[in-house]
Amino acid sequence: MKAAIYVRVSTADQHVESQLYDLRELAAQRGLEVVQEYRDCGVSGKKARRPGLDALVADARRKEFSVVLVSAFDRIARSVKHFLHVMDEFDSLGVVFISRRENIDTSGPMGRLFLTLIGSISELESSLIKDRVLAGMRRAKLDGVRMGRAPMNIDRAAVVRDRLSGMTLTTVAKKWGISRSLVCKLVKRARAGDEGSMLPPPSVVDSVHVMQLSSPEARW
Repeated sequence: MKAAIYVRVSTADQHVESQLYDLRELAAQRGLEVVQEYRDCGVSGKKARRPGLDALVADARRKEFSVVLVSAFDRIARSVKHFLHVMDEFDSLGVVFISRRENIDTSGPMGRLFLTLIGSISELESSLIKDRVLAGMRRAKLDGVRMGRAPMNIDRAAVVRDRLSGMTLTTVAKKWGISRSLVCKLVKRARAGDEGSMLPPPSVVDSVHVMQLSSPEARW
């Protein structure tokens, strides 16, 4: 089987030779043919994008090898989320992952079980964090703290009047500091009417309708 070796060190004054020596020896013991070695020197494991790791994943997608050897889990990633993301990628490509220090081989049932346990723990941690956030939001509401976006302080009826008067969509959006899509939404709602009232199309709007639209009863 063709194999690839991935090594990483966090600082420029560290060396990857010891990792390479151990992994080459491990490959020989398992009868694996090492076809490529990928290195990231002076790169933190917290970074998801790294030249060596990116090249490793790209070549795995091209089916240039079927096994990846690393000296330890933390050479691939420091966070569980990123580690599982890489493992999912390898699994979808049919690439076996072998870690020397942890003695994990995903081609076997124990290796796959271990990754499943890691994934379950990560999912549980994410769920607990979500519960804590929601609990904090509930407490903030009880304390009178307003949640969510602040309300838009714009005259919606005036926005609609500007658009119906023939002003371009871009001009209206720039004038009021809102998006073009919001202008369209406000006009659409105006035509549908608030509380069941209907406004005529722009081509037949007259001064009476404009006065009605600007009245307090027609605002929303």
